[in-house]
Amino acid sequence: MAAAATPSGASSGTDSQKTVVELGTATVRFCGDSGDGMQLAGTQLSTTSALFGNDVATFPDYPAEIRAPRGTKAGVSGFQVHFASTAIYTPGDQVDALVAMNPAALATNLADLVRGGILVVNQDAFDAKDINKAGYQSDPLQDQSLDNYQLFKVSMTKLTRAAVEGLELSVKEADRCRNFFAMGLVFWLYGRSMDATLRYIDEKFGKRPAIAEANRRALKTGYYYGETTEAFSSHYSVPRATLEPGTYRSIMGNTAVAWGLIAAAKSSDKDLFFGTYPITPASDILHELSKHKNFGVRTFQAEDEIAAVCSAIGAAFSGALGVTASSGPGIALKSEAIGLAVMTELPIIVINVQRGGPSTGLPTKTEQADLLQAIYGRNGECPLPVIAARSPADCFDAVQEAWRIASTFMVPVILLTDGYIANGSEPWKIPDAKSLPENKIQHPAGSSNGEKFLPYARDARLARPWAIPGTPGLMHRLGGLEKQDGTGNVSYEPENHQLMVDLRQKKVDNVAKEIPLQEVEGEENAKLLVLSWGGTYGACTTAVHRIIAEGGTVAHAHLRYLNPFPSNLGSLLKNYEKILIPELNMGQLDLLIRSRFLIDTFSFNKVQGKPFAISEIEEKIKELL
Repeated sequence: MAAAATPSGASSGTDSQKTVVELGTATVRFCGDSGDGMQLAGTQLSTTSALFGNDVATFPDYPAEIRAPRGTKAGVSGFQVHFASTAIYTPGDQVDALVAMNPAALATNLADLVRGGILVVNQDAFDAKDINKAGYQSDPLQDQSLDNYQLFKVSMTKLTRAAVEGLELSVKEADRCRNFFAMGLVFWLYGRSMDATLRYIDEKFGKRPAIAEANRRALKTGYYYGETTEAFSSHYSVPRATLEPGTYRSIMGNTAVAWGLIAAAKSSDKDLFFGTYPITPASDILHELSKHKNFGVRTFQAEDEIAAVCSAIGAAFSGALGVTASSGPGIALKSEAIGLAVMTELPIIVINVQRGGPSTGLPTKTEQADLLQAIYGRNGECPLPVIAARSPADCFDAVQEAWRIASTFMVPVILLTDGYIANGSEPWKIPDAKSLPENKIQHPAGSSNGEKFLPYARDARLARPWAIPGTPGLMHRLGGLEKQDGTGNVSYEPENHQLMVDLRQKKVDNVAKEIPLQEVEGEENAKLLVLSWGGTYGACTTAVHRIIAEGGTVAHAHLRYLNPFPSNLGSLLKNYEKILIPELNMGQLDLLIRSRFLIDTFSFNKVQGKPFAISEIEEKIKELL
C-alpha cells in the first residue's frame, strides 16, 4: 500500500478524554501461538504507522516447528514493530509494549520488555493447563512476579466472543478474531487509525461477509475498550517523521528482491527465469515472482535444489536472466552446479537467504554464517563475486547490482541476505522507473562467412561473449570439463588449466575496478572503526551515531562487496588504531580481513538466532574506547 510522505493524520473514530503522552519512538511486540495471527497483527500495525508517516522497522519471529503443540514455548510466534518520528534502522532492542496471548508467549518474551513497560495479556488463556505448559509454577498474573510492569489483564477471548455474537460463527472461528481485538487495543493505545485495517478486512474477507463483519467488530471492540475502560488512564502519540518527499510503501526484503529482479530484467530487456525449490526463509521470493507473469517472469518450482540451479543455468545459456534462491542447506546442494556456471562462465544470480545452521539448524531464525560458504564453498578453485544487502529496502538495489556484475563480467554472482532482512520491513521510497539504471547487453551477431567462433575469446574485462543458441555461425560447446582457452574445447593440458584458473580468478578480481570505493561514516580522526556487513548495518550505524553524540571518536564502514573487496579497503583500514567487526557468526569476515590485509582486529560474535541489539554494539564500542 503506497502513501505520501506527509499523509493526513490518523483518525481515531472518537475524541479521547484521556491524557495523551507524546513519544519520539515506540516498540510494540505481539506474541502468541502460531495460529493466533500475530504476524497479521504486526503487519497491520506497521502498515498503519507507515501510512501515518512514521519511520518503521519490523522483526517477525516465527516458530521453528511447523506444528508445535499449542500452548507450548516451541509454538510461540511474534512480530515486533518499531515506529518513530525520526529515522530508525532497527526494529528496536527492548519493547515498550508487549501483547501476550497466552502464558507461553509471556514466558518467552517477557525478558525483552523494558522495566515499567506496558504488558497486555489475554487473561482468559491463563488456565492451569496452559500455565503449566509454559513452565510456570504459579499463575504469573496473581503471584506479583509482574509487579515491575504496567500489567493490563484483558479478557480478550470473552470480549471477542461477545462482539461477534449473532453472526453464527463457531467458537473456533470466533476465537480467531482475537488478534483483531488486540490490534484495535494497540491502535487506540498509540493513536493509530483503523481505516487501513478496515480496508484490508474488506479486501481479504469480502467473499465471506460473516468473517469480515466479525473481524470488523473485534477490531472496533478492542479500540473502544481502550477508550472506555478505566484501566487505561492515558495513551500515546508518535508524530510523523520528516521523510524525503515522495511516494512510499512498506516493503519486506524478499519482496524487494523479487521486484529488484524484475527491474533488472527490464533494464536489460531480458526475460526473467526463476528456478527454485521451496525453503524457509527464501520461499516468499518465489511466491512474489509468481504473481508477475505479465512482466515476462517465468517461475519454476523444481523437484530439488540441484534441478533448480541447473534450470537457471539453462535459462542463462538461452539468453535469459537466470536466478535461483535458497538458504544455506540448499546452497550446499547447489554447489556443484554453481561450479558448472563458473566453468561455463554464464551469468546467473544465486540468492542465499541465510538462516541458523548447521544442517536444518534454526530454519526460522537469522544468522550470517554462510559468508565463507559463499566465497569458498565449492570444489576446486571456483571464484565468484559475492555481495550482501544491508536492509529490506536495500535488497531492491543490491539484486540489480548483482545482475550488473554478472552480466558485465559473465560470471555467477551470489547475493547474501538473511532471515532478519528477508522477513523484516521498512518504508521504501518507490523510485521513478525512468531513473533505474540501464544495463543494455550486447550479444555477438551471427556470421555466415565461415569464420570460426571462439566462445572463450575475452574482452578487456576478461568476459567471454554471451552467444545465444541458434544464432547462425555461433555454434559452440559448453560443459563442466576444463576448457581450452579461446576455443572452449575440452583440454587436459596442465598449462592450460593453470591459465584458465588464473583467468577466472583475474576476472573476479577485475570487478573491484568497477565497484565504488569503500566509504566511511563518522569521525574523521576516529581511533576505532566499526566494520560491518549484511543485516548488522542497522544496529551498527545506530550504535555509532549514539556514541558520536556522546562525544566518542568512532567511525563506521559497511561492506556491500565481499568478494572482491573494494580496492581501497586495505589502505582505509590501516588508518585506524582499532577495528571492531560485529558478526552473527563466529568471525568469518574477521578471518578474511585478517588474512587478506594482515592487520589485527577485534571480533564480536553472536549466534543466538537473533540480530544484534544496539546496546550490545554500544557496550562493545565503549569497552574498546
